[in-house]
Amino acid sequence: MTYWYEGPLAGFDTETTGVDVETDRIVSAALVVQDAPGARPRVRRWLVNPGVRVPADATAVHGLTEDHLQRNGRWPAPVMYEIAEDLAEQAAAGRPLVVMNAPFDLTLLDRELRRHRASSLDRWFDAAPLRVLDPRVLDKHLDRYRKGRRTLTDLCAHYGVALDGAHDAAEDALASLEVVRALGRRFATRLERLSPADLHTLQAVWHAAQARGLQAWFARSGTEEQVDQSWPLRPDLEAAA
Repeated sequence: MTYWYEGPLAGFDTETTGVDVETDRIVSAALVVQDAPGARPRVRRWLVNPGVRVPADATAVHGLTEDHLQRNGRWPAPVMYEIAEDLAEQAAAGRPLVVMNAPFDLTLLDRELRRHRASSLDRWFDAAPLRVLDPRVLDKHLDRYRKGRRTLTDLCAHYGVALDGAHDAAEDALASLEVVRALGRRFATRLERLSPADLHTLQAVWHAAQARGLQAWFARSGTEEQVDQSWPLRPDLEAAA
């Protein structure tokens, strides 16, 4: 019997102008599809001219300058359509989508679709639901008492996954995918009976609990920052109001 973590998976990642899903923009994205562990991945990349200023702090993270994006990036509207279409194809094929910190990347994509296509991400999955696997949520639930940070770089180090080009969308997407495979093997007795559909539902519950815990920690430390409990996509601000 082949368990889900030994079967076909897709990984998705973005690089952006910042960390605010409501106002920042996608400057690059990648979709990586791998049919089995060790199989050569198929990679699709997008480079975007966001049409807004690219802060130096963002360039310092991913290396993409405003000048480079203006010269080589495509306009956002067709890119966002292509990305949503490709993610819908993964769902239709029954291929789980691995997204590290999914509420960030998927919400940002949703806002870009609303901004440039007068659409939303949800509408692309009417025919086949998206099944998301988030290594950050999975790791925090399965190994909740481990101390230390849980960035993608940290998870790669912990699970023995190579990450040669951190903050390159394709490299990060592939590394996230490999971390999920490693998680599956390490916690096989707890995960092998669960389908990706089961895990998608459970991760929403686990993420909400994790968010409540972080919110309580912020409250104890006197920090007013609010933690969104929604997963894998934050609601539109107007709809949530």
